[in-house]
Amino acid sequence: MKVTVFIVVLLLALCGLSQIPVPRGVRQGEQADAQAQQNIPPPAQQTRSVDSTKLKRDADELAALAASIPSAVDQTTHGLVPNDLMEKLKRIEKLSKRLRNEINP
Repeated sequence: MKVTVFIVVLLLALCGLSQIPVPRGVRQGEQADAQAQQNIPPPAQQTRSVDSTKLKRDADELAALAASIPSAVDQTTHGLVPNDLMEKLKRIEKLSKRLRNEINP
């Protein structure tokens, strides 16, 4: 008998807890969030225009600079360091970085 009364009281308590009202501000906040999600437009696809003539010119300059490096490195093994070797290497870095960013943003 005591067990039955305990079970009935427990079930009534659980039913009462499930019906606890949600505060008005929480419900309004949830509704505002849902409304805001509906009003947000999808992100626009940004297309970047690639200047193919500039890319070609940069690629040609990069190839010419890269072709001149082996002979400059050969001179360093003989004790001569060309003055413009470091500038060429920096320019190669800049050109390759620019090409990489333009082709694959």
